[in-house]
Amino acid sequence: MAAPPTAPDRTPANSTRAWTTRLVVVGILLAAVNLRPAITSLGALLEEVRDGLGMSGSVAGLLTSVPPFCFAVFGVTAPRLARRFGPVAVVCAGMVAITTGLLIRPYAGNTAGFLAGSVLALMGIAVSNVLMPVIVKRWFPDRVGSMTGLYSMALAAGTSVAAAVTVPLTDALGGGWQSGLAVWGGLAAFAVLPWLPLVRDRGQGVASAPVAGARARADRQPPALRITRSRTAWALAVFFGLQATAAYITMGWMAQIFRDAGVPAGTAGLLLAVTMVMGVPLAFVIPRVATRLPHQGPIVIALGVCGLAGYAGLWAAPVGGAWAWAVLLGISNCAFPLALTMVGMRARTGAGVVQLSAFAQSAGYLISIPGPLLVGVLYQSSGGWGLPIALMIGLMIPQMAVGVLAGRDRTVEDEAAAG
Repeated sequence: MAAPPTAPDRTPANSTRAWTTRLVVVGILLAAVNLRPAITSLGALLEEVRDGLGMSGSVAGLLTSVPPFCFAVFGVTAPRLARRFGPVAVVCAGMVAITTGLLIRPYAGNTAGFLAGSVLALMGIAVSNVLMPVIVKRWFPDRVGSMTGLYSMALAAGTSVAAAVTVPLTDALGGGWQSGLAVWGGLAAFAVLPWLPLVRDRGQGVASAPVAGARARADRQPPALRITRSRTAWALAVFFGLQATAAYITMGWMAQIFRDAGVPAGTAGLLLAVTMVMGVPLAFVIPRVATRLPHQGPIVIALGVCGLAGYAGLWAAPVGGAWAWAVLLGISNCAFPLALTMVGMRARTGAGVVQLSAFAQSAGYLISIPGPLLVGVLYQSSGGWGLPIALMIGLMIPQMAVGVLAGRDRTVEDEAAAG
């Protein structure tokens, strides 16, 4: 006689774990949605902000360099904050900082105040950037690829929506750029809510006992990794920095490139949105494909070729092929979710992921700081976009080279021990 089917385990502990895990997923997705609108909404209205605050081209270029600077400076503090307060509490505080900064900066009244509000928001983004891969690794160690894909897809969606709707939303709110920027603070406020019930848990709850045991074993390992001895860590940091350079130049300046070529402001915003929205499906697909490959170099090369073609087209025919260049550059910008996936793949332990994520992102964003600023200086000194686009093309070659090195099948723990 066949045994009766086993009833599902509905004990309070299992029900609580399932509810908590769903809340973590919601929190990850809402946080990801809010990690880029602070930047792309400004890119869409950069000309209006420049006029309203009396900025020169060089100062505007400095403003577009603030995000990677903040990510480098404040991102490196994330591991220490996470050890003291727990990663969930730090991400929750990061969402509060994003909300406050975005609500303050449009109404500061001058460039210094605008910069201060931006820095506050970017502080929150910086620590969340570093800790998202850590939370994914801890809560979903057997689903790093799929969860990184969901997180990256939500990030790309927030990036593209902010680029697409900021200009028409500004018009709908009366035409003032202040209102068009402040509205994103309201969206960020929603991202605080799912993290509040999780703060007391300090990020230690998990979906199942086996996952809890795996994470506990990883967390008990001493954080003795000397990350700077790993060549893969350095390659990943440089790759992260060069792809961030391309991304922040694109977010900060691409709409302006199209507008200077004669494209209307609303259409230029849509073109930027197309570039960003390409990351929505690809950010889900690329991490899943990457985790199935022993070497991620072929993906790096494919994305780089798309970037070279997009920049070349932007230089040769910015209006005639605008939509094609937007698509190609959007594909190229998917080096970001690939880099995040490699952070999770190049370390075996939870402690290793924390250190690698902080090192690769902080060093990478530090590398990316001069790019947007240099674009602004070249644009102002040359009076056109030829030299800035040539710079973008030139940076794509080393990005492909170090990406291939970072994609090799090895871990930073093994390299650091051998060094």
